[in-house]
Amino acid sequence: MQKILLTECTDATGLIAKVATTCFEFGLNIIRQDQFATNDDNRFFMRSVLEGDFSENNESKFLQCVTAKLPDDAKVQLKDKAKLPRIAVLVTKEAHCLGDLLIKSYSGALHAEIVMVAGNYPDLGELVEKFGIPFHCVSHEGISREEQEERMMKVIDDYNVDYIVLAKYMRILSPKMVAHYPLGKLINIHHSFLPAFIGAKPYQQAYDRGVKIIGATAHFVTDNLDEGPIIEQDVIKVTHRYDASEMAKAGRDVERIVLLRALNKVFDNKVFIHGNKTVVF
Repeated sequence: MQKILLTECTDATGLIAKVATTCFEFGLNIIRQDQFATNDDNRFFMRSVLEGDFSENNESKFLQCVTAKLPDDAKVQLKDKAKLPRIAVLVTKEAHCLGDLLIKSYSGALHAEIVMVAGNYPDLGELVEKFGIPFHCVSHEGISREEQEERMMKVIDDYNVDYIVLAKYMRILSPKMVAHYPLGKLINIHHSFLPAFIGAKPYQQAYDRGVKIIGATAHFVTDNLDEGPIIEQDVIKVTHRYDASEMAKAGRDVERIVLLRALNKVFDNKVFIHGNKTVVF
């Protein structure tokens, strides 16, 4: 069996050796290891793929032993490499990101199980149901934003999901809804190369500025609109011949590619949140 050991603590000499020695003492083989230390605040991050005996008693003792050898502020987690996270996907009307996730999940290219999809319009329900996945329409029409979000959170929470993916969910979440979930659980795809063109109509903003590249950014959601820790970004070239609608059409491919890359990195436990930044292995 393989598991992933995630370590974060104050940087110090000998940390890698201490973890490796403990693995040896418990008969665990290190298949892969990645580490990084920051210069500005002296933080250490490490992701180790381990193989060996992870019976309940052995796992508990191993974690206790590793933690005891590290600085007092150490955060140590052991994740099951094979376990598929349960995810909910929130959508509005655009199908390209959702469709890509459905196909990738069906084919096994997305390391997660999509257990439900919810939208504020019914438009994508037929697509979702073709994959045998429940779809919920939680309309925003005729009710306050607060009431719509309460209904949406109730639907999401009924499925006990690990992550919530905003796949072109074109609604700004209130601070109350953001605070309802721990940092790192909400993941958004924004159709611009952040921090440029935050907020609504980024392709129109890009066109108005005459940019020569457009991009997409996957990030964790915080109270600050489109300013959460960035997970993945990419760009494509455009020219003066593109108007805003043509930029949007061209940008759909980069949006779905960036979202898939980001999600697989998160689901493979390759992303540490560090303040308003990330460490991505």
